Amino acid sequence: MLSQEATMEIRILARQGLGIKEITRRTGLSRNTVRKYLREPDMVPSYAARPAKPGKLTPFEAYIGQRLEHAAPDWIPAAVLYREIQALGYTGSERLVHKYVSQLKPAAREEPPVRFETEPGQQMQVDWAVFRRGRKRLSAFVAVLGYSRMSFVRFVHDEQFQTMTDCHEAAFDYFGGVPRQVLYDNMKTVVLARDAYGTRHHRFHPGLWDFAKHHGFVPRLCAPYRAQTKGKVERFIHYLRHSFYIPHVSLLRPEGLELDVPGANDAVLRWLRTTANCRDHRELKARPIDRWETEQRTLQPLQLPWGQPKPSVPISNQYHGPIRLDRQPLHHDLSIYDAYLEQAL
Repeated sequence: MLSQEATMEIRILARQGLGIKEITRRTGLSRNTVRKYLREPDMVPSYAARPAKPGKLTPFEAYIGQRLEHAAPDWIPAAVLYREIQALGYTGSERLVHKYVSQLKPAAREEPPVRFETEPGQQMQVDWAVFRRGRKRLSAFVAVLGYSRMSFVRFVHDEQFQTMTDCHEAAFDYFGGVPRQVLYDNMKTVVLARDAYGTRHHRFHPGLWDFAKHHGFVPRLCAPYRAQTKGKVERFIHYLRHSFYIPHVSLLRPEGLELDVPGANDAVLRWLRTTANCRDHRELKARPIDRWETEQRTLQPLQLPWGQPKPSVPISNQYHGPIRLDRQPLHHDLSIYDAYLEQAL
């Protein structure tokens, strides 16, 4: 039995109008062999009919297909699927999963982002991510420290000013301090009019300056139509949507369940602790949580929540200790308030 390549060569030469004698000369095959394959054009080499040997990924291909079907029209990254099938007993490589998933959907080519690096403690980028609109609206406040890329997420029902300030304080609490600058886009609860008092002199929300002064940071706006200037938070929102939200919702969907705010916040805190902040960051070549240990020491001490009466003594720097990232962020641990009361007395 000839190989598939030799068989195709005979048929192609015949289609080019060559006779058996010329095909025999060019291929070195006997005339009887050439005649045989020309008389039976549908003959397939025997090895082509052999069933493929099952690979390590074969038992999990149906699961991957089902997960992608439940996530449609969105997409689940191969890295997420790899972790899931690992838990189900897959022992192959992650590269094999990427190769298989790429056959189901060609990888989209992205433009390289414009990166603006900052010193530790200098900047935090924030933005809203909308996941569900309408009566059951679901948004997420997303904050990313510029130097370490340490990230925080809180899901909410609305994007009102009070909600935004509460989310800021939860993020400061999670990070263990306050950066010197916070970068925004065109959030309605932040800026009312750009360049209202001249170039780069904007009219901010009336309560924002009081809030910023209370916590000691300067609000900044990224250039209009240049969202890449806050590309760190933009890229993280994309990562959050495709590596956390879509996979999590697709697990709930077959059970007829809908993601709510408490459930989303419990799940995203676990994901931040075990995955997002502990991953090897592609740009940094390091883990955000490791760089955060350096950046945390440069953050400003966190004040009491905005709008609450201040103690008569300065806040102690004792707050700058190890932060527990496995808890739901609050404004402060209760022990902090006890310390304030003891000093005030």
